[in-house]
Amino acid sequence: MGRILLILALWAFLMPILPAQEVLVPGENYYQDNKGIVYNKEFSINFKLHTNGYSIGVDVGTLQTYYLTRFWSFEIGEVKHPKEFRQSFDFRSPTTNRISRAFIFGKQNAFIPLRVGFGEKRYLSEKAKRKGLAIGLSYAAGGSLGLLKPYYLDILRYADGGSGDPFVRSESYSPDNADAFLNTNLIYGSSGFAKGLNEISVLPGAHAKFAVHFDWGAFDEFVKALDAGVMVDLYFRDVPIMVESPQVTNAENVPVFINLYLNLQLGKRW
Repeated sequence: MGRILLILALWAFLMPILPAQEVLVPGENYYQDNKGIVYNKEFSINFKLHTNGYSIGVDVGTLQTYYLTRFWSFEIGEVKHPKEFRQSFDFRSPTTNRISRAFIFGKQNAFIPLRVGFGEKRYLSEKAKRKGLAIGLSYAAGGSLGLLKPYYLDILRYADGGSGDPFVRSESYSPDNADAFLNTNLIYGSSGFAKGLNEISVLPGAHAKFAVHFDWGAFDEFVKALDAGVMVDLYFRDVPIMVESPQVTNAENVPVFINLYLNLQLGKRW
């Protein structure tokens, strides 16, 4: 009996100084103690610049393991032909007295790809430290839907077959007006992006991308990452961005676009 009382007294004495076991509440962030948190989902907005254009989009991901995230990506942007060059003559319209707009000589369509893909991010370095830099690989592939919007120019015309007063008319390229569309003496300027939106045609294709992925603060609930990589767009026929004509030098249209890119990602994990 005396031995039992001694044990109970010793236990009562040690209780206040023994370290208590901490219970971690699910979903809480324990930043001060650097214990981390296990996330399940990830959402980010992407701002991409590549060698022939730009795009904006979103990634929606699921964290499979500590080092692996699988995601769906959705983006829209513009792909430009390497021979696109903006120029302006800055003269006044004979009918409206308005200064001419800048234009791209020889362009017949604006090309706007919509991309939907599925991919993975695999981290190659430890992510445990708060605000540390995690390095990995990011890759994705999927389908594309290329939107072709006719490019309109304001062209100087003359009434009565050339003997009347001049006026400006908005026109897109066709073989019938090629002489005027490719004549810089008659081009007043571009008609603006809104012109031709009701004439969009669709060109199906596919894409793939591969990048080195840098993630700052991977311990954080906020996504702050940068991708540097290469992207390939493939379509089932030549994409008619430029007019192929002797007047437009080296303006060959192609079905494949290979681009280097930088992609900034900002978002959240939960």
